[in-house]
Amino acid sequence: MITITPSAQEHFGKLLAQQPEGTNIRVFVVNPGTQSAECGVSYCPVEAVESTDTKMEFELFSAFIDETSLPFLDNAEIDFVTDKLGSQLTLKAPNAKARKVSEDAPLMDRVEYVLQTQVNPQLANHGGNVTLSEITEDGVAIVQFGGGCNGCSMIDVTLKEGIEKELLAQFSGELTGVKDITEHAQGDHSYYQ
Repeated sequence: MITITPSAQEHFGKLLAQQPEGTNIRVFVVNPGTQSAECGVSYCPVEAVESTDTKMEFELFSAFIDETSLPFLDNAEIDFVTDKLGSQLTLKAPNAKARKVSEDAPLMDRVEYVLQTQVNPQLANHGGNVTLSEITEDGVAIVQFGGGCNGCSMIDVTLKEGIEKELLAQFSGELTGVKDITEHAQGDHSYYQ
């Protein structure tokens, strides 16, 4: 479930003290399970509470989560951090873009989950992404790159030293390798030209 740190609870308590009585917070995910998923926190007046919401009670307030967002907020953390540059509220939701899968889920689902939650956030820093196309009978994960990875000269290093090492370590005994099927030759399809 969601962790709201003591400093964030105190911050919300101060904000809610200035709102109409009975106002709490709502934690949600817009576009859950997609690459454009975004998490948010808003005020939640009494009349905005739905019967299907999950309620988390804290000392100073309650947090409500809609049933669509709930599975995507598993292991989420809300913190209020103060440093030399000021204060800010941070919301980390590692499962917002892909619903967490169980350990006994099919291999395709588990590999796709790792790609979406661990690999793609790193590739996104360079405007790229990777998707799983299939897993062959001999355990080779077939992937396809997109965005900034398409046509990148460092793709072989990213594939072998990054993605393949990560996947083989996490799926030892299940995966035997990772192969790229992306057309990387320069052309109209290339992200950078």
